[in-house]
Amino acid sequence: MASAIKTRKTATRLLAAAAVLSGLVLSAAQAHAATPPLHTEASAATAAALPVVDMEATVLAAQIDPRRPDNTLTPGAHDSVLAVEQALQARGLLDARWVDGYFGTTTITAYAAFQRSLGYTGLAANGLPGASSLTALGQGRFTLTHKIGPGAKLQRDGYTIDTRTQNMLTEAERLLGFHLTLSQGSYNPGGDPTSAGTHDGGGVVDIDVDGMSSSTRTAVARALREVGFAAWVRNPSQGDWPWHIHAAAINDTDLSTQAQHQTGDYYLGLNGLANQADDDGPRIPIQTWEEYQRTH
Repeated sequence: MASAIKTRKTATRLLAAAAVLSGLVLSAAQAHAATPPLHTEASAATAAALPVVDMEATVLAAQIDPRRPDNTLTPGAHDSVLAVEQALQARGLLDARWVDGYFGTTTITAYAAFQRSLGYTGLAANGLPGASSLTALGQGRFTLTHKIGPGAKLQRDGYTIDTRTQNMLTEAERLLGFHLTLSQGSYNPGGDPTSAGTHDGGGVVDIDVDGMSSSTRTAVARALREVGFAAWVRNPSQGDWPWHIHAAAINDTDLSTQAQHQTGDYYLGLNGLANQADDDGPRIPIQTWEEYQRTH
């Protein structure tokens, strides 16, 4: 009998020990599962320490700054542009004296050189940052926020435009309450010599105003501006063209160099023509398509 009791006590102690050991093993496994690998922690810490580049602000600065008569900075873009310039300097593409947060013509040239180093040509290598080139430039140096892009190409009224432009036109039509018909689209290099290259890339369209009154033309230009276009009513006295509305989508990363100049001039209160006269269109607070979307 005593031997049986002793055996049961021994078995009880063994079971208790096994339970404790099992608990220790489980706790260790849980702790391991809850704790990420050291390399993951290091990667997260590195990413958190990198500067953040606002793509919207950077692209906007690349349109406005080269058109400025001085070195005034584009509001909200300094830190992002500075990080981009530092990355270009690290690659030997930009001299230190130009690393100042101002996306002027020298930075445009340096960025275009970087784009060409990636094998890009044409529109993709004109110095206006795109998402893929900015991502490549930022490897190990900065992360991107507020990414933007033109989207896929599509057909409208028999002309080629990009998805972002189409969405902007659709919203302008909603505001106006009627359809807008194009008389020229985008991605049309050399298609109309009077356009001076503005339609060579994406984001630029001409609106047919045949039959519209003066007040309606102005209303259309205002609606286009509200959704993020640099838009002007053009008349025959300004050039060899009929009455129409010319509209360039601000921050479309497929803008031709000439169209970039127009959007930059628009921000500076000019008319987007070679004479750089004062803006003759309806004056409203200027915003991009993305800024419009965030407030509506």
